[in-house]
Amino acid sequence: MCSAPGIVSPMARKSSQSRSSQGKPVGATPSGTAPSAARPAALEIYDTTLRDGAQAEDVTFSAEDKVRVAQQLDGLGVQFIEGGWPGANPKDIEFFRMIKTVPLQTATVVAFGSTRKSSNAVQKDPNIRALLEAETTIITLFGKTWSLHVTDALGISLVKNLELISDSVAHLRSKGRRVFYDAEHFFDGYKTNPDYALETIRHAVAAGAERVILCDTNGGSMPWEIKEICQIVRRECAVPLGIHAHNDCEMAVANSLVAIETGVVQVQGTINGIGERCGNANLCSIIPNLELKMKRPALRDRLSHLKRVSGFVAEIANLMPNKHQPYVGDSAFAHKGGVHIHAVLKNPATYEHVIPGLVGNHQRVLVSDAAGRSGLLEKIEAYGIKLDKSHAKLQELIGVLKERESEGYQFEAAEGSFELLMRKAMGTHRPAFQLLGFRVIVEKKQDHGASSSEATVMVKVGGVVEHAAAVGAGPVNALDHALRKALEKFYPQLREVKLLDYKVRVLSANRGTESKVRVLIESGDHKDKWGTVGVSENIMEASWQALADSIEYKLLTRDE
Repeated sequence: MCSAPGIVSPMARKSSQSRSSQGKPVGATPSGTAPSAARPAALEIYDTTLRDGAQAEDVTFSAEDKVRVAQQLDGLGVQFIEGGWPGANPKDIEFFRMIKTVPLQTATVVAFGSTRKSSNAVQKDPNIRALLEAETTIITLFGKTWSLHVTDALGISLVKNLELISDSVAHLRSKGRRVFYDAEHFFDGYKTNPDYALETIRHAVAAGAERVILCDTNGGSMPWEIKEICQIVRRECAVPLGIHAHNDCEMAVANSLVAIETGVVQVQGTINGIGERCGNANLCSIIPNLELKMKRPALRDRLSHLKRVSGFVAEIANLMPNKHQPYVGDSAFAHKGGVHIHAVLKNPATYEHVIPGLVGNHQRVLVSDAAGRSGLLEKIEAYGIKLDKSHAKLQELIGVLKERESEGYQFEAAEGSFELLMRKAMGTHRPAFQLLGFRVIVEKKQDHGASSSEATVMVKVGGVVEHAAAVGAGPVNALDHALRKALEKFYPQLREVKLLDYKVRVLSANRGTESKVRVLIESGDHKDKWGTVGVSENIMEASWQALADSIEYKLLTRDE
């Protein structure tokens, strides 16, 4: 039997309304009285991008990547960074070794791991040893809360599981570590067997845990369930509570905010919401909602760093940023409709719920045939060209824009092509080169052999004709290489340019292989990114248009 006081039969009661009369309240004071309802007002942001976020499909962080992300999170002002599970893989062990030499200003690095195995003595358990060897001042330990997991996953008795929790927490505390206890599957466990779920955290607190984090591990709870259960646990728990929500029902952000409303002080999540299955609670939404909507300071006046950190993590994780993500997405404050643009240019509050700069973002007026004169004029002026609304060139440009969009062009994500289009219409563009011709050959010699691609390009720069050939991983890649090869001797700055993304969209699928396609290319150098577009029934012609615009945009002289 477990030696911890207050254990009750886990099946004795199903009601959640009368538990305090049987057994000790969770984390009760020695006198047995329930703790005060008062809670610290300060919030704690606990980032688990490097551990839970790294469990997302298609996401892999090296130890060096983790250190770089940790530095960004520290600069953002988060209080805790969960670095990984040192007992799970060598990469996390290496991270904890490396991070010791990195000075952090605001954040504390935390190691994560599980309670001991039932077959091991706590002093000899490899996982517990690895947690101690990580040499972090705080360890987050998770244990089973849901009776289903105890009996079906661990295959042990409910009482034995309580012993694992008590032994593990107490041992880590005896070694001088602070312990946060993650009550895994707490909400599912509570809904199934509230007495046992509470008893697990009762044992963790009695053994010395200073935080209890209530986890919606399967992500299946609703906000009203989170609210009710958090209120009950908070009344009975002497230590501050945390919330760890997953997003399987698209409720992770809502569930986290509701929990905080009940008095929970620590919120756990990941940057951009990355994580296993459908992801974790998105700190890029939670934090600005806390600070701007709930007036709960969380980042020590560093909220304006949020968009930059969001983009950094996406880049390191090799994920395309979600442009429609609230607050930090490129489209979060983008306006396309003419009525919207007309209003927002007079007063941003008409269609923007917060000031974009507060989260490091900015307002964007998109280019489309829905934008109208006001929106288009705003875009033109952004490029340093002053025109009156009655200027003939403005109407001409609107006409060109509408014609291009009717052909399938879109410029919302291709502002490089739009600037070139605008300058051509205004008569201010001076082409950097002239195409004389290109040819692409794709060859495949055997059924199971790899295909090869070769491109030749002939261009004219000034009075000089240049002819170049190159091979590539595919026809577009070969064409890109050949064009750069022909131009780099004239424009060495093109060596800085990289093709970051390439997308093809079929515009008229009913025509089969004769369908018109739109190619969008994103390019960048060491300081900027830009998008370009091409449209044609021939995918190579559309790709050429976008590639050529990409080069022309890089070579623009912006002093006209």
